[in-house]
Amino acid sequence: MSETKFKPVEEQLAYLKKGAAEIIPEAELKAKLEHSFKTGTPLRVYLGVDPTAPDIHLGHTVVLRKLKHFQDLGHTAIFLIGDFSAMIGDPTGRSETRPPLSRKEVNANAETYLAQVFKLLDPGKTEVRYNSEWLDKLSSYDIVRICGHYSLARMLEREDFRSRLEHHQPISVHELLYPLLTAYDAVALKSDVELGATEQKFNILVHRDIQRAYGLAGEVALTMPILVGLDGQRKMSKSLGNYIGITESPAEIFGKLMSIPDDLMWTYYDLVTDRTPSEIAALKKEVAGGTAHPMDVKMRLAQEVIAGFHGEEAARKAAENFQRVFRDRQAPAEAEVQRLPRGPAKKLVTLLAELKLAPSKAEAGRLIEQGAVEIDGVRVEDVRKDIELSNPTEFLLRAGKKKFLRIIVE
Repeated sequence: MSETKFKPVEEQLAYLKKGAAEIIPEAELKAKLEHSFKTGTPLRVYLGVDPTAPDIHLGHTVVLRKLKHFQDLGHTAIFLIGDFSAMIGDPTGRSETRPPLSRKEVNANAETYLAQVFKLLDPGKTEVRYNSEWLDKLSSYDIVRICGHYSLARMLEREDFRSRLEHHQPISVHELLYPLLTAYDAVALKSDVELGATEQKFNILVHRDIQRAYGLAGEVALTMPILVGLDGQRKMSKSLGNYIGITESPAEIFGKLMSIPDDLMWTYYDLVTDRTPSEIAALKKEVAGGTAHPMDVKMRLAQEVIAGFHGEEAARKAAENFQRVFRDRQAPAEAEVQRLPRGPAKKLVTLLAELKLAPSKAEAGRLIEQGAVEIDGVRVEDVRKDIELSNPTEFLLRAGKKKFLRIIVE
């Protein structure tokens, strides 16, 4: 039974180690996989997410994809929505106390989360749980008992708390409770493995300790690296504007992925695709040897990422559109249409600024001087050029490499 259900342990371990930052301890994960293989019992693996915002970006999918890997291998994937813990607020990486969210805000965010999560996970094979199921029911006695299993000295070892103490910044008591209450998630779920980003390492190790205090074996912690954003320097973040939202259009995702530095694409191949390490190494060798162009390999990356969220056909069309616009320097198949009323002639620099194709008239002038503005495929060279708007007409306006508008004067 076990041989037909699970792949050999070494093969599973190699697949699960792909892209992982740490497995604590790796020997225990191997032992759990061996027991699972012998008994035919799947491991219980969970990822807990606090729905503090409605949108998921590509950085969030790094850990989510690792949960999918366990699911692919036949193990039980548990997606835990922290509807209770989100109202406390995870202090990880915070230099100040996070404002608490209302139950209504959390529930609204959780609903949109699931729709996005199931673009990767198989909904029929995913156990979805909410930690309010058990945390709402804890008595004062239960909470005191949990706290009794951990010392304040160890809690203050965590970097963010220690830094705030050193800088005389306040730490609310409920923040100290966060890793202890979420540790009870691991107790309630009887989990064998917990997944998280590297910044969640402290929390997960607390969870492991509390599990053992409640007589359980203690879960394995598997952490994944933080995905670097489009700027190639800082972690992917919506607030930093260097992110790729998984619900963005295929064309937008494709363009953003093509903008990342060439060296960074190998990290993306490792963390946001299901390519094996040997396949990635082969692609690297092709690029290094000159048999493959970096742009072509990056286009393959973009197609694979988009196919996972929007399907193969959408990925193919996005690739064709990119080829047409950026490599063949043609207009996109479906350029956005802007209708303008008839009126007096207007300076091109004014029109470019009004249509948001340039941030200002001065910048519009610089684009023209650089040869980056075209009308119906013909480069404009005169910054003083007027655009006649008195009669019905239609033309394609291009500013820079990526901005197109089909102008209809009516």
